[in-house]
Amino acid sequence: MDVIGLVAFDVLNSIAALVLLSLGLGVIYGLMRVINLAHGEFLMLGAYATALATNQGVNLWVSMLVVAPAFVGLVGLAVERGFIRFLYGRMIDTMLATWGLSLFIVGFITTVFGTTVKGVAAPLGEFSIGQYRQSAYSLFVIVMAVVLVAGVWLVLRYTKFGLIVRATMQNPAMAAALGVSPARIYMITFGLGAALTGLAGGVLAPISGVSPTMGSAYVAKAFITVIGGGAAIVTGTGIASVLFGTINQVAAYETTPVFGEVALLVSAIIMIRLLPQGITGRFFRRSL
Repeated sequence: MDVIGLVAFDVLNSIAALVLLSLGLGVIYGLMRVINLAHGEFLMLGAYATALATNQGVNLWVSMLVVAPAFVGLVGLAVERGFIRFLYGRMIDTMLATWGLSLFIVGFITTVFGTTVKGVAAPLGEFSIGQYRQSAYSLFVIVMAVVLVAGVWLVLRYTKFGLIVRATMQNPAMAAALGVSPARIYMITFGLGAALTGLAGGVLAPISGVSPTMGSAYVAKAFITVIGGGAAIVTGTGIASVLFGTINQVAAYETTPVFGEVALLVSAIIMIRLLPQGITGRFFRRSL
């Protein structure tokens, strides 16, 4: 029973990590159809913001929950105003531009801070699952994933801002005719997606380490999850995270962590081959 409880907890933790990694990308790609190849670097910037602020004496919780999303959100606004706004509807150009941005960010951070991995100690101590010990911070990660998914869903579903965002993305010309500025909505939405990514980087910093290349370890998982989830931003990301997180962790437990990553990739390839429009492209079509 102890082993079952341990594996179940690890599965939940893996699902939560995928949700955090993917939600910001889901907002940007799901709503705006912008493929942001600098997503991993936005995550890394959130982790660095948390580490640097904490090292300067800022409370860890303030660093990860306020400083990281605020900083990366501002970076996202600058990026959108700087060049993304000129590339809407040009997917290849957007991919090339954000890929170049990712290389620039990695090079800049490496030049300024070096390649040394910076650590942020995980708070909250440990708890027991039978004879096994687990970090209590992992419980916080799981709670944060649930809170963020519920928060994004509630905002998009029940607030005036969410209604305006969804309407603008579906028909910007009609939204403009009704007095909404599509350019402003695009800017805010991109900044919101970047802020969610920065928050994910801050939350994951204590358990992943902080380095200039950390984003490359996560960006593939984020894209796999978002594309596998399909058109529905919240529902698709949530279902795909549950599916891929479970496969990854169970395969890793039965074999090795490396094979767990391989199993995730293989399952994603098979699913996209069977459901090219993602899970919510075939099921849950009216979900958000």
